[in-house]
Amino acid sequence: MLKTGLNIAHFREHVKIIEAETKEYFQRWGDSGERNLFEALSELIILTASSCLHGKEIRSMLNERVAQLYADLDGGFSHAAWLLPGWLPLPSFRKRDRAHREIKNIFFKVTQKRRQSGEKVDDILQTLIDATYKDGRPLNDNEIAGMLIGLLLAGQHTSSTTSSWMGFFMARDKSLQERCYAEQKAACGEDLPPLDYDQLKDLNLLERCLKETLRLRPPIMTMMRMARSPQTAAGYTIPVGHQVCVSPTVNHRLCDTWDKRLEFNPDRYLDENLAAGEKFAYVPFGAGRHRCIGENFAYVQIKTIWSTLLRMYDFDLVDGYFPTINYTTMIHTPNNPVIRYRKRTQ
Repeated sequence: MLKTGLNIAHFREHVKIIEAETKEYFQRWGDSGERNLFEALSELIILTASSCLHGKEIRSMLNERVAQLYADLDGGFSHAAWLLPGWLPLPSFRKRDRAHREIKNIFFKVTQKRRQSGEKVDDILQTLIDATYKDGRPLNDNEIAGMLIGLLLAGQHTSSTTSSWMGFFMARDKSLQERCYAEQKAACGEDLPPLDYDQLKDLNLLERCLKETLRLRPPIMTMMRMARSPQTAAGYTIPVGHQVCVSPTVNHRLCDTWDKRLEFNPDRYLDENLAAGEKFAYVPFGAGRHRCIGENFAYVQIKTIWSTLLRMYDFDLVDGYFPTINYTTMIHTPNNPVIRYRKRTQ
């Protein structure tokens, strides 16, 4: 179970919600064409995450205006934000702060309306309203709004980026794409009925594609922790207060750990002795006490989206172009992520 309160019952419902959101969103693409896959999946990830985690009230408010506010808030997530004081009058900082205020005001209204109604709904908003600190103090509206914003943005960058890279890897390897489509029929039925959570767990090849995408294109290059006590490593002492960093991008490509390390090979995960048992050879979601609590939701979300897309479309690279990596952003997004698609015939 996730610390967010999500359990198997929630995931079963989430699969249905995400499938419906994906179908509705991509119907606007039509039968064929070329589109920016990253932009589309970034919007869809926001919508599906809100539907699953926020609830109907907040999801119903996610119109184009709110989507732009999230984009402005997201624009403040940059190298400058890490290196420079947040009060500097940079355009991206001003947009970020304005968007933050406006989104919080929206969440204030929703929270106050729920409190006044006395209605009890099984969603994250209600969980936060009912939650208390160890001393018994309840969360105030400002804290709830901040957590709702953080909940949505925490995995938005990583999931949209990973979903996009996964699509391009499958578009580049047509045989792999067809194997994933065949797996849909084998696991779910020839007539491809609506997805359910139990079938999703049986999509082993699709999951291996996701794992290999996370290995070769981990969305975050560096993970940092502060040393709270003196630590010794390789003969060096790390003083209290200093940062300790690990890079998934490096760990996932170590030549003494990964066979044919630069190749996209989902079937490598069929090997039970993968990475020779190295403890931190594979860390896309971090490790230890602060491992990402959204990992299970991310797998359900991305697998459901791509299960749906594989049923809807056949994908190709545009003139053989496979995106290069944009290293200028905190999350390593694909450059010029335009993909070619056409409606799949059963």
